[in-house]
Amino acid sequence: MKESASFLKKLFDEKKYLEIINIIDNEIEKDKLNSGLINLSGVCKLLINKSKNNLVKSIDDFRKSYLKEKNTPNALEALKNFINTSMDLFDLCFSENQEFPKEIFEEILNYLEDNKALFEKNEPFAQAIIRVFKRRLDTDNVIKYLNYFKDSDNADILCSLIYNNCFQSRWNQKKIFVAAKSLNTKFPLYDEKEIPKLENNNDKRINIGFVSADIRDNHSVTYFLKTVLLNYDKQKFKIFLFLNSKKNDETTKNFKDLVDTSIDIHELNDIEAITKIRNLKIDIIFDMMGVTSDYRLALFKNRLAPIQISWCGFCNTTGIDQMDYLIADKNVIKSNEEDLYSEKIIYLSNIWNCHVGFKQEKSEYPPPYKNNNYITFGSFNNFKKINDEVINTWSTILKKVKNSKLILKGSSKASSSLLLKKFESNNVLSSIKLLPFKKNFKNHLIEYTNIDLALDTFPYNGVTTSFEAIWMGVPVLTIKGYNFNSRCGESINKNLKMQNLIAENKEDYILKAIKLSENPVNLDKTRKEIFEKALLSPLFNTNEFSNNFFNILKNLQNKDCL
Repeated sequence: MKESASFLKKLFDEKKYLEIINIIDNEIEKDKLNSGLINLSGVCKLLINKSKNNLVKSIDDFRKSYLKEKNTPNALEALKNFINTSMDLFDLCFSENQEFPKEIFEEILNYLEDNKALFEKNEPFAQAIIRVFKRRLDTDNVIKYLNYFKDSDNADILCSLIYNNCFQSRWNQKKIFVAAKSLNTKFPLYDEKEIPKLENNNDKRINIGFVSADIRDNHSVTYFLKTVLLNYDKQKFKIFLFLNSKKNDETTKNFKDLVDTSIDIHELNDIEAITKIRNLKIDIIFDMMGVTSDYRLALFKNRLAPIQISWCGFCNTTGIDQMDYLIADKNVIKSNEEDLYSEKIIYLSNIWNCHVGFKQEKSEYPPPYKNNNYITFGSFNNFKKINDEVINTWSTILKKVKNSKLILKGSSKASSSLLLKKFESNNVLSSIKLLPFKKNFKNHLIEYTNIDLALDTFPYNGVTTSFEAIWMGVPVLTIKGYNFNSRCGESINKNLKMQNLIAENKEDYILKAIKLSENPVNLDKTRKEIFEKALLSPLFNTNEFSNNFFNILKNLQNKDCL
């Protein structure tokens, strides 16, 4: 019979998904459709393609499959599929600026309530619900469910736990360090017989490698990496770019043109990637992801080059024993804190990062309060950085600065509804203006001209957004931190010689925001100083930064002491 399991399995193995869908939808009597068959129909639709139409149809199948039986293995598998496919639909809607059916979030949370024990004990189910909480910007619940499985062998869990705790003040640097050292044990050490030996490079040029999954979509990392790729001596260095993303776009193409060799490694397993890279005899290799993105720390655990350095992508320790160095500056890591980072710290002379700047002509814009007759604060940081402490602090500022507004815009795939509810509970929702994500980067930069004073997030500071604001002449008020990722704002403002924009604590942060708002003359003066200083500062001095950067690499290669 066509509905027999063996026949459908044969069709599935032959990838005849349309035929399976036709049989289930049209040839099997409705009263004979069990949970497994309905779930299979949804899976087949996804395997044909993940168009919006197919995603919606699959979600409907998975819902029906789960509700048909609820507690059977087939129904529970359908529930997991329902959640994951719903989040795939959310991501697609976000990318295409389309509305996502928000009631699906509530539906999923109701299913969670009915199956709490399952989500707390079954890792794939926990991973599915974590996707939901991430898109709802519910970091507390992300951390809660990650904690259930922090001792598993799955490195993804611990990487995500470390990363998400960086957005909260509950973990100090010692806790991050302890977790990172635990992460070091999660990655396998492969038998040296399976991979080629590390060999010395006999070329006169030093082979430098960069590993990243983020050389795409004008990602933040690209603006800092480009600084060094545009300013290196090709007679002394040969640069390799190892791309770990399946997505290639115009940004990727441009970067490939900047280096000697680019190699895609996203489809290579660990041993294949290690073999490929070791055979190229790289002298110094950089990890530009840490625990973020589509990280490849397992490659560095098995040593790709004699010298391995963490830089730019993750502003904290990786915990990996084989990661030799971490690039920082004296503002972000104090000398008496070095034992809280597993890597040896390389201190750049001014700032750990330097922005390559933008093609748009730099122009001085008048502060918007002159036309608005009120102060406009702003933050274009990733919404994940806007935790409850930040919301409460910003809400206090909005209440104390009469008629003030706060413009928010994030670029991550997330729903802003929970974020806005928190502002509403602080009675400041009417002061919040939410901007949609815009792919046109020129329009994105222009939106900074509507901000009088940018408010930095904490403890995870903005980096790229702070460079953007300063480029556009907008002051960024930040707060002192306790580790690398919470002191980025300090380093940026110190290198800009704007110590007056660094608050001692939350109370001082509020007072400084009020004081600047109530003194337009001083605010105008600050904006003018920033416009005049920015390009002359280490923030955008690409030649000075690159010289320092490559001199350090030469010294490392020559085994000079830092």
